Amino acid sequence: MSGPLNGIRVLDLSRVLAGPSCTQILGDLGADIIKVEKPGEGDDTRKWGPPFLKDAAGNDTAESAYYLSCNRNKRSIAVDIAHPEGQKLIHGLLGHCDILIENFKVGGLEKYGLGYEQIKAQHPHIIYASITGFGQTGPLASEPGYDLMAQALGGLMAVTGEPEGMPMKVGVALSDIMTGLYAAIGVLAALHKRKETGRGDLVDVALLDCTLASLTNLAQFYLTGGAPAKRWGNAHSTIVPYQAFPAADGHLIIAVGNDKQFARLSGLLGHPEWAQDERFSTNRARVSHRDLIVSLIGAITPARTVADWVKALQDIDIPTGPVNRMDQVFAMEQIQARGMEIEMNHPTSPAPIHLVGSPLKLTENPVEYRLPPPICGEHTHQILKDILNKNDAEMKELVKAGIVST
Repeated sequence: MSGPLNGIRVLDLSRVLAGPSCTQILGDLGADIIKVEKPGEGDDTRKWGPPFLKDAAGNDTAESAYYLSCNRNKRSIAVDIAHPEGQKLIHGLLGHCDILIENFKVGGLEKYGLGYEQIKAQHPHIIYASITGFGQTGPLASEPGYDLMAQALGGLMAVTGEPEGMPMKVGVALSDIMTGLYAAIGVLAALHKRKETGRGDLVDVALLDCTLASLTNLAQFYLTGGAPAKRWGNAHSTIVPYQAFPAADGHLIIAVGNDKQFARLSGLLGHPEWAQDERFSTNRARVSHRDLIVSLIGAITPARTVADWVKALQDIDIPTGPVNRMDQVFAMEQIQARGMEIEMNHPTSPAPIHLVGSPLKLTENPVEYRLPPPICGEHTHQILKDILNKNDAEMKELVKAGIVST
């Protein structure tokens, strides 16, 4: 069975997270991803550990958990793009590709003859996706971009964390991940349009833009009301109670979305009178008396375990759930049933490696797990032979000159 993007080939000049997460999505959907890496070094994240994948002797390999998280379904070719012969190889491959994805600084690839206008002149069919911190235009365009900067400048940190505490970044590089998603959407839209025009496009995606767009109602809160939204920690700005509460052995969330649910919650907590109290009977009133009702509920919930509360709340149809650690997440039957933990064989590991599965569930054209995250340069020989018809002698000369590594 072939994925929906079978027959599409992507030249991936990106590294770290935003770009690789985008190309992994495309690879899961069936595209052939050629990951271009620097000979002898590879993607920066290969070294971002521990933990690292272990070999048969129990030693660390060159594949960190970070790298493994976003590089499956790719073939790795190690090419020195700073060398003119390496640039010729890239242009040769582009003649057989549909998409190029890169996350260099603005203008960073032009000195190698691989900027958008240079590629467009030779390969007008190419969809060129450029992922940067601030986009191709504006006063900050030339600045380097990092997830932490995007979270700070884009307003995400200001609305994350406890109300009286410091602004907090999200626990993962969420700006990178969201930018990777937007890049994939833009690429697929351009790919669809190319069927009509035959021409490629420049997909210009910025971490800062995507971070701001992700704030949705909180960004609109300011545009509509004229004042920035406050930081509420685990609580909700306009719904109460809608947050985490302590239990005897952990934490759970209680998400009351309407007044009928609050009445049922009040009964479960042994205080049915709360539903008639003018301070709590409506959501508007509960928002006005947030601190009081939250403290009253929080004084009761530690008396029972998370499991007890979750079952009791589910029995009366109140949205709830435990605040899970990662080991608890992967132990969930729901996660296993949805195929969110997968196994793949890897050449440096004596046992199958475990990876996070794709959340995309296509009934007629399901995602495919064809290739494990590659070793740097693992497929150099195969790609240059099959696509550019390089023979063994030519390959030896390229390796000897340090233009490629295998």
